[in-house]
Formats: sequence, C-alpha cells, structure tokens
Amino acid sequence: MTATPKIVTIGVYGFDEAHFFAALQKAHVDTLCDVRKRRDVRGSEYTFANSLRLQARLAELGIRYIHRIDLAPSDAGRQAQYDADKAARIPTRKRTQLCPAFIEAYKRERLAQFDPQSLLDEVPKDAKVIALFCVEGVPTACHRSLLAQKLATYLKTEVTNIVP
Repeated sequence: MTATPKIVTIGVYGFDEAHFFAALQKAHVDTLCDVRKRRDVRGSEYTFANSLRLQARLAELGIRYIHRIDLAPSDAGRQAQYDADKAARIPTRKRTQLCPAFIEAYKRERLAQFDPQSLLDEVPKDAKVIALFCVEGVPTACHRSLLAQKLATYLKTEVTNIVP
C-alpha cells in the first residue's frame, strides 16, 4: 500500500441497482471485497448483486473485485443468527443487530485467525478505498461490521458505512 486505504462497508438490501453503484462511485471505491459465502441474492430486485453481474458492472466502472470466502460466517454461526432471528420473530431483512452467539462465533471462527495484512496484500498497492460488501442493509446486522472494526483497528483508521 502506498497509503493507508480508507475502509467502507456496503450491503445490497435497500438499494436499487442505480443507487448501489452510484453510492460506490460517490465514495470513490476502487476495490470491492465480497465477504459473502453465497454470492447470489434472492429477489429479482437484487439480481445486480449476483456475482457475475456484479463483477461485470464493477469492471465497467473500473472497480476491482476480490472475493474472500474465508471471511464469510460459518454455517454454524449463520444458524445461530437464524435461530435468534426466529426466536425474536425478526425477519432476516429487518434485523438491526447481530446476536451475541453469532458475534462470538464469528470472532472465534474467523477473526481470531484473520491477519488483516493478508487482505491488504491481496489488494493492489494503489487502492485508496476498499468496500467490504455483503447483503444486509444495516451494517450492525452484518458480519462485515465486525470485520471492518478489526481492519480499522489494524490500520488505525475509521470506517464509513454506506447505507441506502
């Protein structure tokens, strides 16, 4: 890295295609890091976020794409969150925060082994704004907020959350 890149996060829920890509451009994102395990999104309104379409549009905009499946939550962690959502009768797309069991699992299973430098080594040296991407519209309802905090601490920078 020539300089410390800025870290932003973005989810797809709540955006339409035009506003999603406009938000990336407005934030001057030059590298998008997809941290989803499953790189497709249910719902016809979100087909633009399915991996191949997303990558094609990002390329048109000059935004690099990397996928880090190792930063996606485990199936067990995801199940803990689904169970908590069900118990609280909160639809997944209406969730505003992660449950403690999910947070603990993600920190133990992913973040404890994650070396932030490994991500920075994968990003081109001229990257200035890296977007961590997943699906949830509310950052605190998504594992990307936990990942972003670890990166921010490592880089001694702040995180900006792009929301619809």
